Amino acid sequence: MNSAPSIDSQSPTLPSPHQRSCISAFLRFPSPCSRRPPISDFRPPSSASSTPRHSSLVTRHLLRGFTLIELLVVIGIITVLTVLVVPAVTNLKSSGDITNAAYTISGALEQARSYALGNNTYVWVGFYEEDVSQPSTSPATPGTGRVVISIVASKDGTTIYDPTNPAAIDPTRLVQVGKLTKIQNAHLATFADGTGTGSTFDTRPPVTYNTARIGDTTPPNPSVTPFQYPVGVPTPTAQYTFVKAIQFSPQGEARINNNNFSLKTAAEIGLRPTHANLVDNLNPNVAAIQFSAISGDTKIYRR
Repeated sequence: MNSAPSIDSQSPTLPSPHQRSCISAFLRFPSPCSRRPPISDFRPPSSASSTPRHSSLVTRHLLRGFTLIELLVVIGIITVLTVLVVPAVTNLKSSGDITNAAYTISGALEQARSYALGNNTYVWVGFYEEDVSQPSTSPATPGTGRVVISIVASKDGTTIYDPTNPAAIDPTRLVQVGKLTKIQNAHLATFADGTGTGSTFDTRPPVTYNTARIGDTTPPNPSVTPFQYPVGVPTPTAQYTFVKAIQFSPQGEARINNNNFSLKTAAEIGLRPTHANLVDNLNPNVAAIQFSAISGDTKIYRR
C-alpha cells in the first residue's frame, strides 16, 4: 500500500489565498510606502492642540497696544526733548536772522560808497524802523521789528542842502540807487563800547561818540537834512522819511547824518533780534557793523 507523498520540509510553503490577493494587488499598483509624500504633508512636531493656543497668545500680545504707564513715559520724553530743542532752534534762527541783517547792511554801505566814488557824487544810506505787526503803510508806521534801508544819490554831484542852513534834501534832485531794502526780525540798537583790545564783539574798537552811532537811542537828535522815499519829479508823496543816515562824499568819506559831524575813526550800526514787534533784550545774538569814516571798510562783530 502506497503511502501519500511526503512534503519536503525545505520546499517553500505556498501562499495562502489572502497572501496571493495582496501579491496580485502589489503587482498591479505601486506600494503606498514607495511613494514620497509631498512637502505639504509634513507638519512641525508640535501637537495639533498646542498650535492654536500659541497663535492666540501671540495675537493677543500684538493687539494689546500701549499701557497707560508706557504712554505717559513716551509723552514725558517728548516733552523733555521739546523743552531742550525748541530754545536751541529759536536761537539758531535768530542768530541767522541777525547775521543776514548785518551782511545786508554791510553790503548796502559798500554799494553806496562805490556809487559815490564811481559817479563823483554824494550818496546817502537811510535807516528807518517800522512796526512789523502792521503792513507797510504810507506814510509808514514807526515801531519795532522791520528795518528799512534806502540808498539815494545826488543827481548833480553836490550836497544839495546848504550846510549853513540845513534842511530836508529836495527829492527831485535825488536818484534812487537800487531797490528799497526791508530786513525782518531786526532792531536798530545802541551798545556800550568795546574795550578795543581784540576782534570780538566785546573787544571791538570803541566808537566813543554818540554822533558816530546808529541805533535806537543814537544819534541823539534826528538829522537836520532828512530825505524821503520815494524820490523823483514831481515830488512824490513820502512813504518813509529817513532821519538816521550815513552820508558818503565823492571821496568816499562817511559821516553820520551830514557834514555837521566831523570824521570819526570808527562808526557803528547796532542790531538786536526781535520777536514780532518786541525786542529780545535777553538774546545773546547781537551784531555791530563798524565802518571807517575815511577808508569806508566795514567789519561785522558778532557775539
